[in-house]
Amino acid sequence: AHLREDRRHIQDADVKRLKKSVKGKLNLEMALTEEMLRIAIRLKPDECTLVPEKRQELTTEGGLEVLGRRDAVERGVRRLKRVGIAVSLFITPEPSQIMASKRVGADFIELHTGAYAHAFKKGGAKGARRELARLLLGARMAAALGLKLNAGHGLTYENVRPVARLPLMQDLNIGHTIVARAAMVGMEKAVREMIKAMK
Repeated sequence: AHLREDRRHIQDADVKRLKKSVKGKLNLEMALTEEMLRIAIRLKPDECTLVPEKRQELTTEGGLEVLGRRDAVERGVRRLKRVGIAVSLFITPEPSQIMASKRVGADFIELHTGAYAHAFKKGGAKGARRELARLLLGARMAAALGLKLNAGHGLTYENVRPVARLPLMQDLNIGHTIVARAAMVGMEKAVREMIKAMK
């Protein structure tokens, strides 16, 4: 669940309801701001994913700048972990960002799969080979550093399988394509179809 600063997707009350009703794991995606840190610390989701936000974007584009904002990110990570929240950083699959994520104390990285998704849309699996190789390198580097691995952004029923097969992949954060499909076939079937596509 991404509680954006401008509240364009979900509201504070929605996150509170999710905290009470989610039977699995609640992952709160959020910007690294004082307001969001306070909400997360009060709510105590199982995991927080720190993401960049720009008000003019439709959805989160690009990864969090960990290397260039190391002190601020490290302070945020420390505050969340102090109250028992696991922390993931939504980053591009760049070695420098992965290394910086380890240095600031993140538990997880979530690899931004947007470039892969765009390449897949243009040229299919063959056209996305280069971007998939970048993701694979990122996954291997995360494993070597002891970071847990998630991924997401632009993943669909058609392109998800190669990402799901990356080494030590734990969670894939997929929203838009499942909700769009659910409008046609219902949420339960849409989720089952995605699980099948992942496998």
